[in-house]
Amino acid sequence: MNPILVILLQAAGSPSIFGSLFPLLLIFVVLYFFMIRPQAKKQKEQNKFIGGLEKGSEVVTNAGIIGRINKIEGEVVTLQIDQKTFIRILKVALSKEMTDSYLSRNASKEETSSE
Repeated sequence: MNPILVILLQAAGSPSIFGSLFPLLLIFVVLYFFMIRPQAKKQKEQNKFIGGLEKGSEVVTNAGIIGRINKIEGEVVTLQIDQKTFIRILKVALSKEMTDSYLSRNASKEETSSE
């Protein structure tokens, strides 16, 4: 065998541990910034929303039911969905608040799409 070839083969050897772990670490970093971090931010906003609930706020449930908060008892919220119709649901089942700014944004989007 050629001695230069032997030296080159020995120098190439096995890849370093850093070289083999780098792609795996890169995948974890990408997953963190594109999946885990945004989900944690969204969960933090949801917890802030649930903590700031007040009587009289108009909200939407995860099922799409729109109602006004009538009573808050611990983790249970009583929603008034019609004149004499009340339902009791858990706070975690509330999706978002139906504020005037939210409704006006959606109305303006519908107007522009219908033109």
